[in-house]
Amino acid sequence: MRRRGRMFGQGELRLLLLHLIAEQPRHGYELIKAIEEMTAGSYAPSPGTVYPTLSLLEDEGAIREVAGGDEPRKAFEATAQGREELEDRKEEAEALVERLSGHGKRHEERRRAFATPEMFRALGNLAQVVKIKARKGGLDEDTMAQIVDLIDEMARKIERL
Repeated sequence: MRRRGRMFGQGELRLLLLHLIAEQPRHGYELIKAIEEMTAGSYAPSPGTVYPTLSLLEDEGAIREVAGGDEPRKAFEATAQGREELEDRKEEAEALVERLSGHGKRHEERRRAFATPEMFRALGNLAQVVKIKARKGGLDEDTMAQIVDLIDEMARKIERL
C-alpha cells in the first residue's frame, strides 16, 4: 500500500490522524509531534499535509472541534462516525501504527549505533584529510596504497573490538 520513497500510501495519513485523535483529543501540532515520536524523530509530516487532512476529516464528519476549548489551537476529537470507521479499519490502523513504530525503532537503533558526535567528528576528520591530500596532488599510487592499508587496518581493529 505504501508508495516507494514516501512515508504514507494513499489515505494512510488520514487514517493515522483519525486513530491518534480517537486515542485522545489533539490539535495539529500535537499530531505532528506524536508521529515524529512514533518514528523516533526520523519523520514529521508537514503542517501543509496535516491541516488539510484534518479539514477533510472534519468535513467528512469523522472528527469535530473540541467544544469549550480555551486554547488558541483548535483541538479535535473523534465523532461516533469516526470511531465506527476506525472499528471497521482496526487491523489496517494497527498495522500502520506498527509499521511506523518499527520504522522508528530501526531508526533509533541506527542512530544509537553510529550517531555519537565524536564518531561523526572523527570520520569527518578522516574524510577531510584524505580530500585535502587528494586536492593538493599528494596522492600518488604509493601514498594511496598506504592510505588504503591504514584504513583497512583500522577497520580490522574495529571489527575485533
